[in-house]
Amino acid sequence: MPSQIKYVKTKMERISVAVKSKFIGKQDQGNKEQVFVFSYTVSITNNSEQDMTLKSRYWLITNGDGEKVEVQGEGVVGEQPTIKPKDTFSYSSASMLKTKVGTMEGFYDFSLPDNSEYRATIPVFSLAVPNSLH
Repeated sequence: MPSQIKYVKTKMERISVAVKSKFIGKQDQGNKEQVFVFSYTVSITNNSEQDMTLKSRYWLITNGDGEKVEVQGEGVVGEQPTIKPKDTFSYSSASMLKTKVGTMEGFYDFSLPDNSEYRATIPVFSLAVPNSLH
C-alpha cells in the first residue's frame, strides 16, 4: 500500500521537535465506518545545557471535517524520559481519523533540575492519504 511521509521540525530552541508521519491504511471499526490510520515518529532533542524531563503532552487532532479531538496525559508512550543535553529521545505512535486528511499539533511540558518548567511546541503537521490533496 502506498505511503506518505511528512517531515516537520521546530525552529532551534531549548527543545526541538521533529515529526515524520505515514499513512498505514484503512481499518474497519465493526458497525462503524472505516477509519484512516496514520503512524508518526517524534524525535525530541534537548538543545540546552541541562537535563529536561518530559512530564506531559497535549495533542490537538483535527480531521478534514473540522472535528477536533484533544488528547493529554503524562509522558509519552508510558514514559517520562529525562533527555540529557544534546541527546534525542524518539518514539512512535499512531492516530486514527474519520477523514482522509487531518492535522496534529500540540506541546510537551518539561521539568528542569531547578524545578522550573519549559513548554515545547509540537509544530502542526498533516496526516493525509496519498493523492488525497491536490
